[in-house]
Amino acid sequence: MRKKLIVSNPDVMMGKPVIAGTRITVELILEKLAAGETIEQILEAHPQLTREAIKAALAFAKEALIADVIYPIEETVA
Repeated sequence: MRKKLIVSNPDVMMGKPVIAGTRITVELILEKLAAGETIEQILEAHPQLTREAIKAALAFAKEALIADVIYPIEETVA
């Protein structure tokens, strides 16, 4: 049986999805990647993470977006 890498517990980080065994949220990983950090930089800053955990965070975010209805908003690009 494969270990669940993303967990949510109301007593940890207000119930936000985190990497199992840490207080590192999926949100934080996405923010770091969106800011241009590489996976290697994230792993260096957070040695308790694994490449597999980061991939699990991305997969979790993808599944969350698939489950939601997205309403596009008009956005201007500078």
